[in-house]
Amino acid sequence: MQGITPNTTVSEQAFQVLRQDVLSGRHAPETKLKLDTLQSLYGYSSSPLREALNRLVQEGLVKADERRGFRVAAISPDDLADITKMRLLLDVTALRESIQHGDDAWEANIVASFHRLEKIESRLPLGPVVLDAEWSQRHRDFHMSLIAACPSERQLSWSISLFDQAERYRHFAARNRTVLKKKDAEHRALMKAVVRRDAATASQMLSEHIAGTQTNVLAAFALMPKNRT
Repeated sequence: MQGITPNTTVSEQAFQVLRQDVLSGRHAPETKLKLDTLQSLYGYSSSPLREALNRLVQEGLVKADERRGFRVAAISPDDLADITKMRLLLDVTALRESIQHGDDAWEANIVASFHRLEKIESRLPLGPVVLDAEWSQRHRDFHMSLIAACPSERQLSWSISLFDQAERYRHFAARNRTVLKKKDAEHRALMKAVVRRDAATASQMLSEHIAGTQTNVLAAFALMPKNRT
């Protein structure tokens, strides 16, 4: 798994593995996360798992219920709308500031991140590529590279958190897609606009890209039976 090395602590390993399984939908929204079940599934003791769950609560991916249990956070169109609204406010501004402050190394990292994303996409079949863990990581790396030169650490932190919260919705949409997802040139066009420092065009493209995620997810919600997600 990305980010786990031989020197990674047990607590961090438990957090990374559990977090990925929540983001990918392996643990479905509103699923009860029982410590004994998680111990059997992952092989970690209760202490690192409890620490991981508490960290996920802080990220908004897990909820602690009144009886001190844990449950995967629900997903809903209203929650997605809130995430999308905040991403449009934060990410677009962060992109503009990155274009203003970014140096040659920032540009080079964007191009390299896009190249890595493009390479893996070329090896994947048409369809819900978002369900591929490596694609998801490279997709995240590319988007974070775009805003990496934003001078506000808080803004970057919030943008990363919102991107990850949106990841559950990307997986949900992919699982419920009824037509093949064709590869498109959105990321390439966005990369080119950013590298040529065209802030107006890049901002518009990113706004449409973020809004497009919401559109795709809402279409998936519309296909689900009532009172179910």
